[in-house]
Amino acid sequence: ALWPRKSLAKDAGVPMSPRATTDIALAHNLASREEVDAVMNEAQGAGAIIVKPAQATFWGGYAGYFRDPEGHLWEIAWNPQMLPAD
Repeated sequence: ALWPRKSLAKDAGVPMSPRATTDIALAHNLASREEVDAVMNEAQGAGAIIVKPAQATFWGGYAGYFRDPEGHLWEIAWNPQMLPAD
């Protein structure tokens, strides 16, 4: 999805900053809430900074954000509406 910078900052719970080449969030979609928690924990163990712990979302899913050691923002999400049909 493409979101305006202001919307992304609000959703991630981070302040707006001057424009930069890293004005994006990389999204990693998973199959369950448990997988989201596992990836968030793994990222934190590898040096990422949790900027928004995983939690229920307004759109019915579960997601959190972290910054990797190079400063890139990642969204880790589970969206039950986007699961493939079995």
